[in-house]
Amino acid sequence: MRPEPAAKGRPLLLFPCNGNALEALACLGDKWALEAFLDDTPAKQAAGCAGYPVRGREALAQWPQAQVLAVPGGPHSYRERRALVESLRVPEERWASVVHPSASVSPLARIGRNVLLMAGVVVTANAVIGDHVCVLPNAVIHHDTVVGDWTLVGAGVTLAGHVQVGENCYLGSGTSVLQGVRIGDGALTGLGSTVIRHVPPGARVAGVPTRVLS
Repeated sequence: MRPEPAAKGRPLLLFPCNGNALEALACLGDKWALEAFLDDTPAKQAAGCAGYPVRGREALAQWPQAQVLAVPGGPHSYRERRALVESLRVPEERWASVVHPSASVSPLARIGRNVLLMAGVVVTANAVIGDHVCVLPNAVIHHDTVVGDWTLVGAGVTLAGHVQVGENCYLGSGTSVLQGVRIGDGALTGLGSTVIRHVPPGARVAGVPTRVLS
C-alpha cells in the first residue's frame, strides 16, 4: 500500500527510480509529499516503486505544482549526470533541495538547487554546496569547503576545511580529504581513500594515501 503523504507536505517528483531516490524517501520528513517517481524505463513504470507510481517524463506536466529532485548517477555513470538531469528541462525555480531532518547545516553555509543531504550529514560554517549535488549519510563537510555542481559525495566522506571539490566529481564512501586540497573537475576517489595532495581533473585515485589509477 502506498504510504500516506504528510498533510502539509509540498508535492515532489523523484527522478529516477534508483537507489539514491529510494534513500531520499527517508529524507522527506513532513516537508515533502512524494507524488511519483519519474523514470524512462517502461518496466519500472509498469511495476511501480516502494508503493508509489512510476511515470514517464509526461508527469512533469501532469503535476505542474510539484517540485523535482533528480539524483541519478553512481561510480560508473557519474560523468553522465549533468546531461541526464539537463535533459529533463526543469526550470530553475522548480528544483527542490531536500535535507534529512537529522542533518546539521550551519546557517552560514550555502546550499544550491536540486541538492539532497541524507541522514547525519554535517555542513559547517561557510561551506558551499553547489547545484545538483547528492550527499550520502554521515558525510562531514567542514568550514570554507566548496563542493562543485553535479558532484556525488559518498557515505562517511570527510572534507576538511578549505577543500575545493570540482564539478561532476564522485567521492567514494569513506573518503577523507586533507585541509586545503583541490579535487579537479570530473575526478573520482575510491572507497576509503585518504587524499593528501591535489587530484588532477578527470583522474581516478584510490588508496591510503591515494595514488592515480588513470
